Amino acid sequence: MRIRETIEAKKAWRAHVSRVKELPQDYQIVYKEIQKYLFKVGPVELNNGLLSEIVSFFEEGEAAGKGVLEVTGTDVAAFCDDLIGDSKTFAELYLELASKKVDKDREK
Repeated sequence: MRIRETIEAKKAWRAHVSRVKELPQDYQIVYKEIQKYLFKVGPVELNNGLLSEIVSFFEEGEAAGKGVLEVTGTDVAAFCDDLIGDSKTFAELYLELASKKVDKDREK
């Protein structure tokens, strides 16, 4: 990545973080848990726009006077799973690699 692209990406990330900080505390807590979940087991190719879309979704929920769990549902992990849908996750990638290694070891 070129220096200019890196700087622009950092500016965009800082703007994103500022939007998150403007949300009510309960929304921020759930957002951070969603972010952790997606970074840990989420899609291999995490769409940069996905996190921004979540913030927009949360902003709309707040504007409508809804609590965060009214927006996501009480099972936040299921909400995340629905977001990533059929995308290949890091967990699935790891399982595939482990399975291939086991198969290779069995062939020996």
